[in-house]
Amino acid sequence: MRRSFLSVILLLLALSACQNQPAQSPAAPDTRSSDEKAIRNVDIEWAKAATAKDVDKTVSYYADDATVMPPNNPLVKGRSSVTALWKSILLAPGFSGGWKPATVEVARSSDLAYVTGTYEFGQNDATGKPAVDKGKYVEVWKKQADGSWKCVADIFNSDLPAAAPPSATKTASAKTK
Repeated sequence: MRRSFLSVILLLLALSACQNQPAQSPAAPDTRSSDEKAIRNVDIEWAKAATAKDVDKTVSYYADDATVMPPNNPLVKGRSSVTALWKSILLAPGFSGGWKPATVEVARSSDLAYVTGTYEFGQNDATGKPAVDKGKYVEVWKKQADGSWKCVADIFNSDLPAAAPPSATKTASAKTK
């Protein structure tokens, strides 16, 4: 009896394993290559807008709730704060420059991507002399409901050494006298 019961259980398990499994939904097409090209082109166009000192166009590449982390400044978040930041950068006396994407990586899901690259910005220093800053950046992009891409996070920082604090400069110059 016990053996018959065990045989029936094994037979039921075997039959259930042979049942037709529901069809798996087809995988979404892999659009990473075309998304990478689109994002690279958008980033290049974005840099051109900044080079042209077009504040509105420059800010248009950000999502409304974007976060920007500029060098030597506090984090800014949201359209109005990001606009104020870019006005201060692009409309600074002697502003010039832009950036170039190096790497674009798109998630398999094709809803997020990141870009890394380098930038070079020029502007006049406190004495009015031209000064140049070179550095690197990382941007995080998110695909929008309409299929476009917007930057949701942007950080850039300088390759130049940080300026010595004023007290250290005074101390160093006092030692050399």
